[in-house]
Amino acid sequence: MAQSAVQSATTPTAVPAKLPIAAIVPWAVFFGILMLVLLYFVGAEQGATSLVSGENVHEWVHDARHLLGFPCH
Repeated sequence: MAQSAVQSATTPTAVPAKLPIAAIVPWAVFFGILMLVLLYFVGAEQGATSLVSGENVHEWVHDARHLLGFPCH
């Protein structure tokens, strides 16, 4: 019994590393903007809201539209 008490007292415990919020915010903003741009191109880049002329963008993201449930035809 004494041996198990000594063993449990010396077992190291995991301490989570502290990550400052200032290090996370720029990356969160970057990925948030990137996701909004991707969502625009997959979901709205056709018709009246089109920023790129032609059907090229539509053809590149056509399968993603169907996978995400956006109507396109």
